[in-house]
Amino acid sequence: MNYDNIYFVGIGGIGMSNLARFFLARGKRVGGYDRTASALTESLREEGAFVHYSDDLQEIPGEFIDSEKTLIVYTPAVPSTHGELIFFRENGYTLMKRSQLLGEITKTSDAICVAGTHGKTTVSGITAHLLRQSHVDCNAFLGGILKNYDSNLLLSEKSNITVVEADEYDRSFHWLKPRIAIITSADPDHLDIYGTAEAYRESFEMFTSLIRPQGHLIIKKGAAVTPRTDESVIIRSYSETEGDYHAENIRIGNGEILFDYVSPVGKIEDLFLGVPMKVNIENSVAAIAAAELCGVTPEEIRNGIRTFSGARRRFDFHIKSQQIVFIDDYAHHPRELTAAIRSIKALYPERKVTAIFQPHLYSRTRDFADQFGESLSLLDDVILLDIYPAREEPIEGVTSQLIYDRITSPQKILCTKSELPDLLRSKPMELLVTFGAGDIDRLLPEIEKLLREKYLLNV
Repeated sequence: MNYDNIYFVGIGGIGMSNLARFFLARGKRVGGYDRTASALTESLREEGAFVHYSDDLQEIPGEFIDSEKTLIVYTPAVPSTHGELIFFRENGYTLMKRSQLLGEITKTSDAICVAGTHGKTTVSGITAHLLRQSHVDCNAFLGGILKNYDSNLLLSEKSNITVVEADEYDRSFHWLKPRIAIITSADPDHLDIYGTAEAYRESFEMFTSLIRPQGHLIIKKGAAVTPRTDESVIIRSYSETEGDYHAENIRIGNGEILFDYVSPVGKIEDLFLGVPMKVNIENSVAAIAAAELCGVTPEEIRNGIRTFSGARRRFDFHIKSQQIVFIDDYAHHPRELTAAIRSIKALYPERKVTAIFQPHLYSRTRDFADQFGESLSLLDDVILLDIYPAREEPIEGVTSQLIYDRITSPQKILCTKSELPDLLRSKPMELLVTFGAGDIDRLLPEIEKLLREKYLLNV
């Protein structure tokens, strides 16, 4: 990249921030705008980036106001009416979508690209960790902060492998050229972009056509995707208990999960799952398959699965005690919620499960209200917050009430964020889980503090 400066419009996004860190590591001057401050933006500032929070050109340092020396990177989550974007477009700057830039970076490496409606952050995270702690090593651009490394970016001086979370929103993953592609699922989502479930699935089929000759496709068994790969690409299926790659001899108990991994090249017995959620058996199978193809040894795989600590907001345990268990998870699609709830109930079958759910997007709430109601009805007790709008304007008649009316759990309540603390103080609970992709994560410190005080855990 022959630019001195890289300026990100939407720098605080999880995918934008890892690119910002990448260029900081390469000595570029990095800056950007985001709507609100967050832990990510503060980390970027500490690492040397300029970050501001007002759509105001006067706040941007003069070094970035140079169209010859500055590349502008933007995310589709920022509206086209944004003042800075308009200025950059009208004044001769080179603009690239975040996905386009990531595609350019990964074209020169052996890219492992993990796509799917759900599971891609965990699968790409496990894959990256398996490679990183082995003799193979890797680079990685991830959609979550891995707790093992406290980062969403991994850089290697010796490996040409790059693990990438392949985002389907706005067809972003069509810029990538995988050597190994993983598809975890293709359940319809982002219908505000795609319009129909058929168009959504078709985008995954297009993604498979981008796999390089002699590459590999590892696809969830039963995923509604017809591959369009080059004839030299090797296609293998996986799932928890079926497919070319799968698990067997699964043992769940005492908060622990062990299983045997089976692949076309053999078996690895007694793998101990570092993040013991049932859905992570299947996630691990996909990741191990990719790591195995890259030459990671069975013993390295055994150690990697045992030591993987997970990503923040993916089955993220905040409290584990006899009195109360508190888990946070990013699940925001009905299928994700169903998998997460069933995993929690398998791990803690004797505990009553209470969940706080913040719906994400008016369009997703409208399109999947029935499915959300069905998923949340698996819970013993549901606390439903208002919709987090993200990039969307309100849609008439679309509120959390649409989901609430479809929940059949014995206990359910609609609640605002301001009402939540008092509700949690008065409510008996055994296991609490927070779900959502909006700003619910900003409530976590207060919730954890409240629970520790309530259950006398401040030790």
